[in-house]
This record gives sequence, structure tokens and C-alpha cells, in this order.
Amino acid sequence: VQLQASGGGLVQAGGSLRLSCAASGRTSSSYVVGWFRQAPGKEREFVGAIKWRFGETRYADSVKGRFTVSRDTAKKTVYLQMNSLKFEDTAVYYCALDLGGVVLSVRPELYNYWGQGTQVTVSS
Repeated sequence: VQLQASGGGLVQAGGSLRLSCAASGRTSSSYVVGWFRQAPGKEREFVGAIKWRFGETRYADSVKGRFTVSRDTAKKTVYLQMNSLKFEDTAVYYCALDLGGVVLSVRPELYNYWGQGTQVTVSS
């Protein structure tokens, strides 16, 4: 399985960006795709996740109401729509895949595959 994340960039505070995570390779219909981020000097933190089969989602409190995770099953792509961006959202964003797909985990160690990361910079 390979994950390709894209869509990062520089945006002003209050603006929006949409990240994409395209999956390739053999996957079952029941897996979870999560989004994580890591700012300089900080640990990787959970942002949001989606169950591929039924579309159930979960979000970190810090992004709830501003970020939305969705999927396009035909394109095997998961999106992270980020609105009302804040300076503190600046980080490298990663998508990850949990083959188990049982729970929407916030723990990065439970995800089996990771994309390469895409930089999001929010200017204040």
C-alpha cells in the first residue's frame, strides 16, 4: 500500500486549504485513513480520521468545526478540508492507513502505512 499526500501550501490566517491522500495497492474495504500533523519541536498529533467503508469520522477537539475529512471511493482518495485556518495549524500534515479499520484511532503507532507529508504554513 502506498499513500500520496498533496495539497499543502502557504495560506493566510482565516483561509482554507484542501489536502488529498491517494491510496494505491491492495486494500480491503474496511480500513481507516487518518490525518496527523507535526509542528517543529512537537510530537505528531491526531487531526481527524475516516472509516473507508461507512464514512464515520472523528476529529481532534482543536480542529472540530473547522476541518472536515471525506472520501471519494471511486478515486480511492481521502480529503482533509481545512477552513478558518489559524497560525497554530502550521505543521507537516501526514495521512496514514490502518488496515484493521475497527476503530478511529488517535494513536499514530496503530497505523500501518504513512504518506510522505505535506507542509501547511499559515501566516498570521
